[in-house]
Amino acid sequence: MLVWINSFGDISQYKRAKTKSKNTFSKQNLDWISTMIKDISLKEKLYQVHERRNQGEHFYVGSNPEVPTFLNEDPYANMPFPDDGFRLLSLYKYWNIIDSYFPYKHLTDKNWDNVLIEYIPYFIAVKNELEYELVVLKIIGEVHDTHANLWDGANKLYYTKGEYYPPFHVRFAENQLIVDDYFNLDKMEMTGIKVGDIITHINGKTVSEIVDSLLIYFPASNSAAKMRDISYDILRSQKNEIDITYLSSHVSKEVKLTLYEKQELHWYDWYKIKNEKGYKLLTNDILYLNLAFLNENDTPAIEELLKKVKSVIVDVRNYPNIMAMYSLLPYFQTTKKPFAVFTHRNINNPGEFYWTKGFRIYGNKKPFSGKLIVLENEITQSLGEFTVMAFKATGNATVIGSQTAGADGRIAYMFLPGGLKTSISGRGVYYPDKREAQRIGIIPDIEVKPTIKGIQEGRDELIEKAIEMIEKISIAK
Repeated sequence: MLVWINSFGDISQYKRAKTKSKNTFSKQNLDWISTMIKDISLKEKLYQVHERRNQGEHFYVGSNPEVPTFLNEDPYANMPFPDDGFRLLSLYKYWNIIDSYFPYKHLTDKNWDNVLIEYIPYFIAVKNELEYELVVLKIIGEVHDTHANLWDGANKLYYTKGEYYPPFHVRFAENQLIVDDYFNLDKMEMTGIKVGDIITHINGKTVSEIVDSLLIYFPASNSAAKMRDISYDILRSQKNEIDITYLSSHVSKEVKLTLYEKQELHWYDWYKIKNEKGYKLLTNDILYLNLAFLNENDTPAIEELLKKVKSVIVDVRNYPNIMAMYSLLPYFQTTKKPFAVFTHRNINNPGEFYWTKGFRIYGNKKPFSGKLIVLENEITQSLGEFTVMAFKATGNATVIGSQTAGADGRIAYMFLPGGLKTSISGRGVYYPDKREAQRIGIIPDIEVKPTIKGIQEGRDELIEKAIEMIEKISIAK
């Protein structure tokens, strides 16, 4: 190694790197040089390489300090099952990206150094394209980031999951798999399964057995997001029929369920896309805002309604269609106030992250003074979580719901050999006091989760709770 490093010329001709950034949050751990390298000459040479490392523009990594962009590397897309050398390249590349550019490396469950050692034999041992995609998916799961997954190129994995889907949407509630909506209502009579029925077995296996077998292949920041994502795939199949056992009115029934290709259904995963306005009056005094369907041109109408109502319910059980911290938050805040701080990477020292100034919301001389309630759940992710953080910072918001997906910060994408596209949260996002939000998500002030009874009765229990709270406050006044 010493001979190899020296073959590149005299390192001492390059400038010494600048000292570490102010407000450093974390930096690369180089203790392995002193503890693992015994040869003194090599040890000194490695420290010299780091001391005189490249400064400024890089060929393979973009210069944006907020979010890394990975450039100029061949995805080797024409080798769907790379040979063992390229599979190791895949492992080393991914491991190094996490080691140097993932702002939440400190939140992984395992020592990241040990992950490399653990996975070398796994990447060598795989025998086919599917096994390769699965082992990549497994190591992605080690970073516990809901932004991290396999998005493109995993053709065998997609085929194994199947291209046929059930005619209804399911979710987990009270640890049971519940039918909560039909993609196509005309198929309800054909199946005999009603909204609110509980699926207990799929092709003879219990739902809990299937979930246990899938957990390591569904990367996520926390259990809430993991179970959310499993629910979208658990009834998929390579065949257009599966055997289902389900409970309906406490009676166990069996059916051979017909599945459909996605284009035959009004299919959705996170939430149903509706052709409706993002705002409406629930009563003369309660304004409801659904951020999935709001547009920037709705702001004037909302501004007028805020002058008339006494309470506002903001629904963030979705991915916001607007940047609410710019268009909505000023109506609820009197002063310019920080609600989040970030960590950015030092482009001249891979592995080092530093604190930035807080992100602020702008105030209004006459803000809305009524009751503000924000709704969230496991679908609230990324910009959704960022938005809830902003509403909480007003000091006037009560958050109702359940743990969010725990993945904040803009996404950074990368390719691995075999043309596999994956990603990470590329920027660290924290509360102004530097508390974590990643993996934890946004914890509600009042926890409310959908119940089986509520789903069976077609009720939105979070909105019901919000209205109940508003009415109690009105009576008290």
